Amino acid sequence: MPITPDKSKTTFSIGPYEIQGQVVLAPMAGVTDLPFRNLCREFGAGLAVSEMVSSDASLRHTRKSRLRIQHEGERSPKSIQIVGTDPKQLAEAAQYNVDLGAEIIDINMGCPAKKVCKKLAGSALMKDEKLVEEILQAVVKAVPVPVTLKIRTGWSPEQRNATQIARIAEGCGIQALAVHGRTRACRFNGEAEYATIQQVSKAVSIPVIANGDISSPEKAKKVLDQSGARCIMIGRGAQGRPWIFQEINDYLEKGMLSPPPALTEQQRAVLEHLQQIHHFYGENCGIKIARKHIAWYTSMLPQGLAFRQQFNGLNSVKEQISSVQHYYERLIQQEINAA
Repeated sequence: MPITPDKSKTTFSIGPYEIQGQVVLAPMAGVTDLPFRNLCREFGAGLAVSEMVSSDASLRHTRKSRLRIQHEGERSPKSIQIVGTDPKQLAEAAQYNVDLGAEIIDINMGCPAKKVCKKLAGSALMKDEKLVEEILQAVVKAVPVPVTLKIRTGWSPEQRNATQIARIAEGCGIQALAVHGRTRACRFNGEAEYATIQQVSKAVSIPVIANGDISSPEKAKKVLDQSGARCIMIGRGAQGRPWIFQEINDYLEKGMLSPPPALTEQQRAVLEHLQQIHHFYGENCGIKIARKHIAWYTSMLPQGLAFRQQFNGLNSVKEQISSVQHYYERLIQQEINAA
């Protein structure tokens, strides 16, 4: 069953907010919407950061932006990530989101996507340390809530400046720093490296969160040991496996691997997630978004490919829910028969 966070196991604080455990959910565009954040928090994520929201005020009232800043019913602390290049615009975006209930503002300087970097936002900002400082100062000054930052190790392997950016961030009042173990040039290719994150951890006193290629409890422990980070951040490793947070927390606390949830518990979680997607997005959009999540959930399960091919042809909420329910019931019965 999903866990209830143990307040006695606080790892670090972000302003007035105590973060339980040593694993948090990374912001991912198109993934970390409100239904997914809620599910990951239920399974033990100490913090779940929203999808990035543009600081451009002209985009605030688009359907995509309105959905990305929703956090009604979400557990505290509610962290909203903003992205942009202009200090004043980012400061105003931070104020706007705090007025809507954001309790932590996270600034994106880690996204490697071309459409973001071509506007000199995301990880492209790491090339301009003066602008980084201006942005951080403006945002921290603009809001009464903690401000955090997500970066990469640098713009390219030849230009790793995460340590310099970290010192600037600490000096500007940033209260926690997440570092993805790749440069922008590396995108998501090759293996993440944690030596630079270790240098960052030694250079600043604010909490450092290590991110990149963490997809198992054993890897989480290894990265914590290698990087000296206070916490680790899971991104792609949580897609289709929101219970990874519980598995990692168990391993770090007890030193033992816990089995994945029983198929009955997976069925419950997936069906609940599916229903929340439909409720959040509405039928037409929800049906399409559900397909990628179901693909992740079933990627390693028996008869998963055949099921996905059938599921992707369904065009009603009722059909999707019924299909998932029957698929897991078959797997559960097969498991019983094999016992």
